Amino acid sequence: QVQLVESGGGLVQAGGSLRLSCAASGRTFSSYSMGWFRRVPGKERESVAGISWSGGSTSYADSVKGRFTISRDNAKNTVYLQMNSLKPEDTAVYYCNAEGGVWSWGQGTQVTVSS
Repeated sequence: QVQLVESGGGLVQAGGSLRLSCAASGRTFSSYSMGWFRRVPGKERESVAGISWSGGSTSYADSVKGRFTISRDNAKNTVYLQMNSLKPEDTAVYYCNAEGGVWSWGQGTQVTVSS
C-alpha cells in the first residue's frame, strides 16, 4: 500500500505563496496520474489539480486556474503544488492522492490564508 505524506502548508496573507509537497512510498508512484485535493470542514473534498504519470498533462479546477501549478518528480516519488496569489477561500486541508483517490489518504497539510 502506498503511503502519502503531505507538507508545506502554513499561514499566509492573501496574495502570498506556498509550495506543497507530497512524498509517496512504494514503487508504483510513477505509473499513476496524481492529484491535489482539498477539504473545508463541512464540505466535500474537492479536486484542485491533476497531473499525468509523465507530467506532460495537467488540469486545474476553475477556482485555481492561473494561480496554482502542479508538478511531479518521479525520481523522488514526489508531487508538488505551487500556490500563488492565495485567497482566503483557498483555506483548507490539502491532500494528494492518485487520480480518483484510490490510495489511503494521508494526514494532509493545513493551508490558512488570512485576509
